[in-house]
Amino acid sequence: MDDKTRRLLTELRRPDAFPLFFTGAGVSLASGIPTFRGTDPEAVWANDVLEKGTYAYFMSDPVASWEWYLDRFDKARHAEPNPAHHACAKIERKVVEAGGRFMLVTQNVDGLHLAAGTQNRVEIHGAARKMRCSRKFAQCQFGEPDGFMDWDEELFKPFREDPCIETLPLCPECGSLMRAHVLWFDEGYTDHEDYGLDELFQVVEQVTALVCVGTSFAVNIASLLLTTAYQNDVPVFIIDPGRPPDEEYFHFPAQAEVFLPALADVL
Repeated sequence: MDDKTRRLLTELRRPDAFPLFFTGAGVSLASGIPTFRGTDPEAVWANDVLEKGTYAYFMSDPVASWEWYLDRFDKARHAEPNPAHHACAKIERKVVEAGGRFMLVTQNVDGLHLAAGTQNRVEIHGAARKMRCSRKFAQCQFGEPDGFMDWDEELFKPFREDPCIETLPLCPECGSLMRAHVLWFDEGYTDHEDYGLDELFQVVEQVTALVCVGTSFAVNIASLLLTTAYQNDVPVFIIDPGRPPDEEYFHFPAQAEVFLPALADVL
């Protein structure tokens, strides 16, 4: 066991341990879900995501937007948690059973951390298992700032058979188009309470270790977590096979589905 691993275990075993695990698309790659900015052949970033992953694109072409998201969401809903997801849940159980606290913040909308059993989690970019009304700045129980519906595949059957504006699912309350329950690039974390930003703000200053898994750090929430960790002298551990070494952090060039289960076993 190397010194970096010993330091990580020491932080996780502290009597007052409160690790925050921050996961990105790399943690779900072994479940068959393409990354965003990775080098895998199906990486989403190579497919005009800056254009398609926006509210503006949805409003200009909701049919094409939903076709794109249905393809992504179908992969997510049929995927199974891999050993990395199960290991995160196991680490949470061990930390909590020892008297500590634990939080997992994921950028992924696939719901695999939930399926694996992680309890205290924040899905900061939304969830593929939900949908919501597209109306903005209006009172609708299924829309912003806190409304949504569980995914209803029945609503999409007509659209899957004949993708056109007439077959798109509509809000059962106000009749507006339903949209994906995800944070788009031209929206903010405060647009919907379900993104969990308030919950994260309540505890981020109390975190004793930041463990980042499979993320490119290209989103604003990553900057917030890294900056807060630096200001509070909190150690940062990065688990990512493709990230170059950084003297500022403890870096493990390993696959999440290999490294995390081994870590959970010895914790």
